[in-house]
Amino acid sequence: MTNQNWMPPNPHWENHWQNPRYRVISIEEAMMIALQQVPGQVVKAELEYDHGSVIYEIEIRTRDGQKYEVKVDANSGKVLNVKLD
Repeated sequence: MTNQNWMPPNPHWENHWQNPRYRVISIEEAMMIALQQVPGQVVKAELEYDHGSVIYEIEIRTRDGQKYEVKVDANSGKVLNVKLD
């Protein structure tokens, strides 16, 4: 029996920055790291490519209604930046 839907690997995807092999931590881990810096509720989390690095950009709303943006390195888990949005 053969899989007629099988496609060869896409060479573009292999070298694309969004390929999971280019990051060590998951988005869930990045959200937990960000919440340690700014307690609140995550309202948005996305993977970005910024200045040659793969990062997670996490937006958090605090209990008093302020919104913060926390950037977390997708390989080291290091918090790169915290700013009031």
